[in-house]
Amino acid sequence: MARLKAINPDEATGKTKELFNAIKGKLGSVPNMMRTMGNSPALLEGYLNFSGVLSHGTLGAKTGELLALAVSENNNCDYCVAAHSYIGEKLVHIDADTIQNARNAKAADAKTDAALKFATMLVAKKGLVNDSDVDAVKAAGFTEGEVGEIVGHVALNILTNYFNNTADTELDFPAAKVLQQVEA
Repeated sequence: MARLKAINPDEATGKTKELFNAIKGKLGSVPNMMRTMGNSPALLEGYLNFSGVLSHGTLGAKTGELLALAVSENNNCDYCVAAHSYIGEKLVHIDADTIQNARNAKAADAKTDAALKFATMLVAKKGLVNDSDVDAVKAAGFTEGEVGEIVGHVALNILTNYFNNTADTELDFPAAKVLQQVEA
């Protein structure tokens, strides 16, 4: 059972109603994570703005989804693993093997593999990466700006992972349980 209540879009008021209307106009519905974030219009608007800006970055939608899968798996977020598996397959058209590999921070393409490894390293080291960690991702072909975008994607996904793990958000995507539970 969810720890934080998802707001019914028909009952939303004020800024939350405005944000829900924009989400519904774009997606056709308001996913439970956003309905739950709607309890704090500032949080929901911040999430939407950050996500929207990153979606126009140079890494692209596919890399963004693969990063989300690697980070979400690492943070044991069932909601985000399910959401990004679905989005990756249905909207970005990523094949099932690539999705599964990303959940394990692996990719057939060496450049993408380096990004996934760097992202999970950021999570494991709580952002305290060293020179050789950054040099490795740059040596794989990422610019300094793209390294920054990877950090941004990691931060965005940590936000949603921690939010959904705290809220115990009710799943509204096909289930895709995390591969390994990490003990706290």
